[in-house]
Amino acid sequence: MGRYLIILGLTIVLIGLLWPWLTRLGLGRLPGDIYIQSERGSLYIPITTSILVSVALSVLLWLFSR
Repeated sequence: MGRYLIILGLTIVLIGLLWPWLTRLGLGRLPGDIYIQSERGSLYIPITTSILVSVALSVLLWLFSR
């Protein structure tokens, strides 16, 4: 259990470090992502990006578990 938590933490840090380059690829502003801007503030809901990241991580974990 401890090893999985460490791997999860390192993965989150890695994604955080790579985020500026990932946004240049269009990740985070895909069609289907909801962005609402008003006078009081803005709301961003990355539905499509979340689904894409989830599928990619599922495939990677499936490959590593084999």
